[in-house]
Amino acid sequence: MTITIKFLMFIFLFNSNLGSRSFSGDSKNKRTPINELNINTDSIKSRIEHINSTTPFQIDYTPQLEKSIIKYLEKKQATYLDLYGKSRYYFPIFEQALQKYNVPLELKYLPIVESSLNPKAKSRAGATGLWQFMFNTAKSLGLKVNSYVDERMDPIKSSDAAAKYLSELYIQFKDWNLAIAAYNYGPTNIKRVIKASGYSNFWNLRGYLPTETANYVPSFLSTLYLFEYASEHNIETEKTKHLQLLTDTLLIKKKVSFSHISDEINIPLDSLKFLNPAYVHNIIPLIKNKDHFLTLPQIYTENFIQKESIIYEQAALDYDSREKPLPHLYELNSRTVYKVVSGDFLGKIANNYGVNISNIKKWNKLKNDRLNIGQRLILFPRKFPKKQ
Repeated sequence: MTITIKFLMFIFLFNSNLGSRSFSGDSKNKRTPINELNINTDSIKSRIEHINSTTPFQIDYTPQLEKSIIKYLEKKQATYLDLYGKSRYYFPIFEQALQKYNVPLELKYLPIVESSLNPKAKSRAGATGLWQFMFNTAKSLGLKVNSYVDERMDPIKSSDAAAKYLSELYIQFKDWNLAIAAYNYGPTNIKRVIKASGYSNFWNLRGYLPTETANYVPSFLSTLYLFEYASEHNIETEKTKHLQLLTDTLLIKKKVSFSHISDEINIPLDSLKFLNPAYVHNIIPLIKNKDHFLTLPQIYTENFIQKESIIYEQAALDYDSREKPLPHLYELNSRTVYKVVSGDFLGKIANNYGVNISNIKKWNKLKNDRLNIGQRLILFPRKFPKKQ
């Protein structure tokens, strides 16, 4: 058994009603009334200046940005801060990837705008995962996407790809606001708009952009502000009881489904889905020359190791019990129709054509061995009788 410790802190939220640890990261927050939000232009300006001084972003105060921040404070506070519990799990993953590529850590808030921290989120256009990658972009960044595995939904691998992509966008534009605008609209489109407008500052360029992209950067900056200064606006996140525990990554040696693992080690299916969202059908496949891994809370690791062979055996039994294609059923060139003559019986026909009686009955949906003269039988012979 190969085990790699991720050194990621996983958040377990204690659910007193269920008496067990739950993997749901959402916390419930009371919405602060508008008149209690302490909205003040001078304070907002001051906080924006502070953020600007602590990040490579060039975050300038503009009336448009203040308007967006106020809108988020009034209308988005409950929606976004309900994600607080999930952010405690995902942010360390994002930060590790962003640091690897020297990307500003503030970009950890981008997946909140993109997917509301839902690794299985899919847009109408087909963008998928926490970072909302399109298929071709994902493939160009080295993410695997096939019928069994979609690494756009893998928090670690997709975050690494997103950080790499964002760093490449910054190299092109030398400006983080333009880089994240390009993340939304595409670098070619942003370059075209810059050339057509003559502007290279996002706020000057904004009127030339599609509505979605024009609002994208303000949405990101407003989200950053809301998370950083929630308490200053009397917005309180409910304190969630949690334990911080390590997760393990285990190499899976045979094809197995989440249900087989869940049944044997008594881990909730929802927990497996939450920690392993890249497996599209909740099945870990066995593909030649490709390793696949399972993420488990460390408290389940020893139990899995002890029962690993049993889990594989049960999975194999289930898969082997499924109906198999009938022999030669798809070899259409070998299909023949035999007309029953006097003296025929199933054993004789089966022997003459090198097949089994059970196969003849399956191919023709016969309920018994009785044949009628002139009856036509479909056969997929392995041999043909010699002509006499």
